[in-house]
Amino acid sequence: MAGKSTPMFIDGATIQTLLPYKSLINHLQTSLPFATSSIQSPLRHSHPTSSSSTLLLMPSWPTSSSSTFPYIGVKLVTTHPNNNLINLPGVHATYVLFSSVTGQNLASMDATELTLRRTACVSALASSYLSNEGSKVLLVPSMRECDDEAIRRGRVFVDNEVAKVEAGELVGAFERAVIKEEDGVEGDLVELIKGVKNGRKDGKEITVFVSVGSAVVDLLSAQLAYETITVKP
Repeated sequence: MAGKSTPMFIDGATIQTLLPYKSLINHLQTSLPFATSSIQSPLRHSHPTSSSSTLLLMPSWPTSSSSTFPYIGVKLVTTHPNNNLINLPGVHATYVLFSSVTGQNLASMDATELTLRRTACVSALASSYLSNEGSKVLLVPSMRECDDEAIRRGRVFVDNEVAKVEAGELVGAFERAVIKEEDGVEGDLVELIKGVKNGRKDGKEITVFVSVGSAVVDLLSAQLAYETITVKP
């Protein structure tokens, strides 16, 4: 990564090619336990840019200099709900990847497709621990919340701790005393991967997985896309 170079742009169609679901699932399964303790990821920044529009920033970076994970990343998202009046999407997103060693801009990529891919793969990875063995179909509803009864009866897991303060179904369940905030969530995805927490115990059990996304997963996904192009086998 030494010397001057022009940052590459990776469009949505290329992201699909670079991040097959199976490859990304495997990458997250092997990388998340390490990344959770070695990558800094603050709460997402939200800034109103007008009375109806918002800018979101989701940065992440390694906690120490490392040649094994030399990346800084940030996802930038704009939301303009009134864009439907001019036949444009209401959300636009870009992911920017930098070298953590030199600070150089390495790549920017379509973060809409990146987010769609990583969201599906996180859900699929969680499902491998929480679903019935005979399950064959994974449905990922869009902006669909679980009802209180499912939360009350199920064993609840989250993708990361931020879900406890950002996921509407959990925040509401805490406020309505459906479950207790201190012990109503059994564990997170990394604990399932490490085996610290047990997944599904039997076929009759109800399991609930709540995901709000994370900048760490965004960075790992961007890493895989970038290295698939640049790292020679």
